[in-house]
Amino acid sequence: MNEEQLRKILEKLREGQINTEEALNALRDFDYKDLDFAKIDNHRQLRTGYPEVVFGQNKTPDQAFEIVKYMLEHENNILVTRTSKEVYDKVKKIAPEAEFNEMAQTLTIRKKREKKPDTHIAVVSAGTSDMSVSEEAAITAEIFDNEVKRYYDVGVAGIHRFYDKLSEIRKARVVIVVAGMEGALPSIVGGMVNKPVIAVPTSVGYGANFGGLSALLGMLTSCASGVSVVNIDNGFGAGYLASMINKL
Repeated sequence: MNEEQLRKILEKLREGQINTEEALNALRDFDYKDLDFAKIDNHRQLRTGYPEVVFGQNKTPDQAFEIVKYMLEHENNILVTRTSKEVYDKVKKIAPEAEFNEMAQTLTIRKKREKKPDTHIAVVSAGTSDMSVSEEAAITAEIFDNEVKRYYDVGVAGIHRFYDKLSEIRKARVVIVVAGMEGALPSIVGGMVNKPVIAVPTSVGYGANFGGLSALLGMLTSCASGVSVVNIDNGFGAGYLASMINKL
């Protein structure tokens, strides 16, 4: 339940359109809904400004479906991350507007649109192999009503590709930079733009990459100021934080 929905219930009660019992029924699951295997946080948007997002990894298709089915009763946009085509096929039967991004492994359902900020978010990826994490970040920011511009495969192995796009990247209010291997790209971006940089290390790389650890440590020890770092492969976390910054 968001602030607008709560306000409507209270206004209807005040104006006598509903009685106390009807208002109580509307608010019965105000804080959370218990589905036995999951407790849906209905109060989150009222507290934080953003509705709950479903982390799909390790949830069964039936569990993910039941969660989305309940969330469809409200007017919030829905985002399921780390999910599958099987979940999408089940959800599509009750929500034809659902969309599945195979690259990002995300399921989205847009129930409403809010006015986008005049500013935008840039998502920059070092390589094509980083696109799955980059797309998770971009789609997360987009479902929260941000304009996103993508600049993919502009890593340090051919740094001229990045400089060709630099003037455009500088126009963003916040820049998400996704990189695997040694994770050098955020340091370069951080030294060339005057906007916050959110670095996302990926698990892309050969053995000494240690599943993204080398990229993570490289980003954490960046000599460029203004670079913050989220966890390995956490495109969602970067997109969420970028949205908060873009809407300040």
